[in-house]
Amino acid sequence: MRRDAKCGALITIALILSAGSTHAQTGGTCVAASERATFEFGCFITARTILRELPSGPLFWHLDRYPDNAAAEAAKGPNGTVVQSFGTVWLFTIAVAGWKPSAGERVAEIGPLPLVRAEQHAAVYMEGVFKPGMASEVHRHPGVEAWHTVSGEMCVETPKGRFIQRPGDPAIIVPAGQPMELIGTGGSTRESLVLILQDASQPRSTTAHDWTPKGLCRK
Repeated sequence: MRRDAKCGALITIALILSAGSTHAQTGGTCVAASERATFEFGCFITARTILRELPSGPLFWHLDRYPDNAAAEAAKGPNGTVVQSFGTVWLFTIAVAGWKPSAGERVAEIGPLPLVRAEQHAAVYMEGVFKPGMASEVHRHPGVEAWHTVSGEMCVETPKGRFIQRPGDPAIIVPAGQPMELIGTGGSTRESLVLILQDASQPRSTTAHDWTPKGLCRK
């Protein structure tokens, strides 16, 4: 790499890592979980699963906890995904209300999830790690997004208003196409498990230039 190109790359990385409270350190978007060694805060993709033969009726996101990967894999059913997040082995499953795996500790059942029309659906699982004051870009998804906060506090603003979630609070669910801004609030780092249940043929996220937040999460 030429010296001037190398310097330019280092400056770009430094600007991302030194981002203040305006955007997350990942630059306002999501990166692979393998990049957690580079970015302490931000949005990290842990898995993307193409869903097969979704059952009819309202769908829910089922979150179950296991002692290790082998136990989670043994309990996995259709449309299940084993993920390691925040020091825990999880089995995430898209299924009807009341579904339960053969083993594991049930943590949450989130839904119903409004499903978009698509030839094929994908479940994208992520971690959201924001320090207080960090914000996402204003964006939207081609499918419903839902959160389960493990620690800290988050605030989501949409045209419908603001929604705050702490551990133990009801899930926040934002339908497909609705613009939003996410901000880490409270006094400690926010850690959330995230699902986007989307049209598999579409980009996971797009910037929403047609809506400006009122700053409800900043008050």
